[in-house]
Amino acid sequence: MKETIAICGLDCEKCDAYIATKNNDQALRIKTAKLWSELNNAPILPEHINCDGCRTDGKKTVFCESLCGIRQCAMRKGVSTCGDCSEMQHCSTLGAITSTRPEALRNLMVS
Repeated sequence: MKETIAICGLDCEKCDAYIATKNNDQALRIKTAKLWSELNNAPILPEHINCDGCRTDGKKTVFCESLCGIRQCAMRKGVSTCGDCSEMQHCSTLGAITSTRPEALRNLMVS
């Protein structure tokens, strides 16, 4: 599995925070911060939009670093991705993502 597949199976390479970080794209940071602020009803600033991927060393958004329940669970269980967890098929937290993003589940099934 490529390193940029997130713990939940989403592809970090398709995330605007990841893209803005890799390309040092300030305009995309501003656009993403505005959108995420509106979606989350929270103050998200352009300087918060920096991420190297949730399974890699380096920068992470505040959400990915500290607030993502899936990432926290995987760290607690010592698994690299949800695909390594014996409870994956019955996990409602992961199901919230895979129910709307079936590519995430496909990514987790690839080992």
